[in-house]
Amino acid sequence: MAELTEIMSWTFVSECPVPSEVQQILIEGEKVEVAYKTIRDAAVVTNKRIIIADKQGITGKKVEVYTIPFKSIVMYSSENAGGILDFNAEIDLWTRAGRLKLKLAKGIDIRKLDRLIGQYIL
Repeated sequence: MAELTEIMSWTFVSECPVPSEVQQILIEGEKVEVAYKTIRDAAVVTNKRIIIADKQGITGKKVEVYTIPFKSIVMYSSENAGGILDFNAEIDLWTRAGRLKLKLAKGIDIRKLDRLIGQYIL
C-alpha cells in the first residue's frame, strides 16, 4: 500500500484578490477561478492548477511559488461536519509527488472548491 504521509499543508483563511506574483505567471488560456488568503501567503485556483505563493523570510520579500497541476492529482477527499460547530474543513489531495492538505477556515465554501477540483480533474 502507498505511503499516505502528508508532505505539505496550507490553511485557506478567506477569499482575496489575485496577488501580483501569481498574476504574472498565468499562461495563455489560464483563467482564475478563485483566490484565497492563507495565513501569510495566497493560493489561487485556476482552470489548470492550484498555485500557492509562499512568502519566505522575515520580510516576506522572497516568494516561493508552488504549482499543483490538476493533471497530477490522482485522488482527493473533502471533509467537513456540515454544522454550526464546524470551524474548519479539509481537502486532501493525493498527487504523483505525495499527499497535500488544504485546511479551510470557517466561512470558506468547501463545496465551491470541491466542485472546482472535481471539474478540472475528472
